[in-house]
Amino acid sequence: MTVGTKPNGSPDRRHRMSSDEATVRAKVKELEKLRAASKVRKAGRPPTVEQWITTWLETACARKVADGSMAPRTLDDYWSKCRLYVFPGIGKHRVDKLTPEHLDALYLGMLQRALASGTVLKTHRIVSRALRVAMQREIVTRNVATLIDAPTAVETEIEPFSREETRAVLVEADKRRNGARWSVALAEGLRQGEALGLRWQYIDLDTSVIKVWWQLQRLTWRHGCEDPHACGEKHHRKGCKPTCKQHAKLKNGCPKPCPKGCAAHAKVCPERTGGGLVFREPKGKNKRIVPIPPPLVPILRAHRAAQLRERMAAGELWEENDLVFAQPDGKMIDPRADWEEWKDILTAAGLRDARVHDGRHTAGTLLIESGVNPRVVMEILGHSSMRMMTRYTHVASALAADAASKMGDALWG
Repeated sequence: MTVGTKPNGSPDRRHRMSSDEATVRAKVKELEKLRAASKVRKAGRPPTVEQWITTWLETACARKVADGSMAPRTLDDYWSKCRLYVFPGIGKHRVDKLTPEHLDALYLGMLQRALASGTVLKTHRIVSRALRVAMQREIVTRNVATLIDAPTAVETEIEPFSREETRAVLVEADKRRNGARWSVALAEGLRQGEALGLRWQYIDLDTSVIKVWWQLQRLTWRHGCEDPHACGEKHHRKGCKPTCKQHAKLKNGCPKPCPKGCAAHAKVCPERTGGGLVFREPKGKNKRIVPIPPPLVPILRAHRAAQLRERMAAGELWEENDLVFAQPDGKMIDPRADWEEWKDILTAAGLRDARVHDGRHTAGTLLIESGVNPRVVMEILGHSSMRMMTRYTHVASALAADAASKMGDALWG
């Protein structure tokens, strides 16, 4: 049966065979239905799941990174989850032979390994997007990821600091260089990258507003040489082989096997490109303008004066980046060093351990406790939807109890 044309223009003819006529007729009828619905699989052997997702990541997703519609760190996360979970779990299946049961088994195995439910959900979304593109390009006739219920991500309960604990953080931070960095983060609820990426041109102390238009991010280095494998073998650790399969057994080799071989070690490439600390738009391209609390204005003025003194002391060694929070020579602050500073502040203040991001949750909690409308809090924090505000239900419960008390006073005195 002719079902279309091949890429070279010749007729694309398909054959159906069986030991009896009835079975052949049924197969031909099924093929006719696929032809009528324009769902006939392209000629040639379909790729495996690993082959197709690799092609999708290296072409379609890479193009999105190039045109700015996908963040480089998003693509890095896709690669990471595919190498760790998707390829070992279902990578050898032909993409057109993949079934919902295969995906169920993959996600069940991940959950049994005590992986976070959010990780399982992200993996499902990656697989679903890859199969959707495969269906658009007629590599498969259906997206089996849509035939199962998506894994449920369990929201982790946030643990913000209280007012007293937050003030203890500010008191300790005030004793340190760049202490204003934590005042700004706790007052405005900035993400770490947004705080480290603040520049003076986006802060107006006269009108008391901050334009959160950029953030600082560390991007993964990429090879700039013609042969990444040879580069990795030459510049990486002693004994490194292009296949990287024996790294774990080598005394001076990689600490663990590398799925893509030495091509993954682009940070050692002399001609590496595209990595390091860079300025990028905020998450979701959510540019926003937030007001500065009046007590924070003199803190920022004092911080700018101290930075000017550092600039004069550095002289020619000063690297001009217009950063609000920078190293003594004007260079960008590494997020890892910023994380260590936060941990040190918490220890010195006698507080429990917490993530840097918990400071952002603390800002949202304090705003709601102060009676600020949740939609206003959403705009200040840069949340994309009101759904994110459901994480602050513990605060809402306290406010609801206060409202009930007031209603009781109104009705019964």
